[in-house]
Amino acid sequence: MTASLITRHEKTLHGLERKGRRRGLVAGGGIDLTSNDYLALAGSPRLKAAIAAAIERGVPVGSGGSRLLRGNHAEHAALEAEAAAFFGAERALFFGSGYAANAALFSTLPQRDDIIVHDALIHASAHEGIAASRAGAVAVKHNDVDAFADAIGTWRKRGGTGHPWIAVESLYSMDGDRAPLADLAALAARHDGFLVVDEAHATGVFGPDGRGLAAELEGRQNLVVLHTCGKALGVSGALISANAVLCDYLVNRARNFIYSTAPSPLIAAAVREALVTLVDEPRRRAAFDDLRAFANRAFTDTLGIEGSGSQILPVPIGDNGCAVRIAARMRKEGFDIRAIRPPTVPEGTARLRIAITLNVDRPTIANMLERLALAMAEERP
Repeated sequence: MTASLITRHEKTLHGLERKGRRRGLVAGGGIDLTSNDYLALAGSPRLKAAIAAAIERGVPVGSGGSRLLRGNHAEHAALEAEAAAFFGAERALFFGSGYAANAALFSTLPQRDDIIVHDALIHASAHEGIAASRAGAVAVKHNDVDAFADAIGTWRKRGGTGHPWIAVESLYSMDGDRAPLADLAALAARHDGFLVVDEAHATGVFGPDGRGLAAELEGRQNLVVLHTCGKALGVSGALISANAVLCDYLVNRARNFIYSTAPSPLIAAAVREALVTLVDEPRRRAAFDDLRAFANRAFTDTLGIEGSGSQILPVPIGDNGCAVRIAARMRKEGFDIRAIRPPTVPEGTARLRIAITLNVDRPTIANMLERLALAMAEERP
């Protein structure tokens, strides 16, 4: 009987297999060209020492409950205060993951008479929150300011009376390109709306002291920013920086926050140290900027593909199976590169996603690109 109960799930998996879309867990190995540990902080002695020091002064491993119960630790409060000051916001709120933060933000802050106008390529976690929101929603063409404006105008003409929420990533995780934040901020202001910026791949590596691409906008009443802590900051969790009223509203209304066990206080202590490290060690960002520029030049010279200009270098393949084969071949040669397939990216746009971090150097990047060029020539139909 049990076998028959799981048949439909098994059929779905077989269908994914046929389409080249079945996923599996592959352990990390070889040279890191896939992680988001951009500044190589995840294994840094400094963050390890911060954790050890926190344990020494009695900070517990677990929080023991939600933030609204006994799980609210002094480390959480200290992190939020320091993060608000660092990013230039009225307040910051700490979540266990970027996914949870995005889901909470979009499911809670926009109200029933509002509309969420989001970039077509925004992250899955934002879609999760949008699906649970009481507000209406519409996707618009990637990085097209006029498309955002048209969507808001159409909504108003149809009787929209609330506030528009413009939702974008400052640096897109699968394409590596930037959003036109200044123009979108102006658009939000003109329409009495909010701008929501996911800085996941910009926090730590762009802006003054790594404050992100939206650094010049932080502190505005109509701005909500997500800063993930598991990428360039090398830890885990996420911070929402925003107006104090909006943060307090999340504390009172966001189910993802209210009913989740609070993140480990040790993680909060480590994120605090990561923020200090950004200021204390500007050489990390300088070295990263240099490596990123080199990688983009070598990418274009070797593969004949224009680089994104960022640390995220997508290699378009198209066919799902071919992308998987090339990625597997590169891993056998010692380079940890992964294939990205639908639904993470649109149909027909399967790719390899190369991420540049301080865990690699120039010779390694050059060698990898030469081998990748060969693999692409031999594996493509």
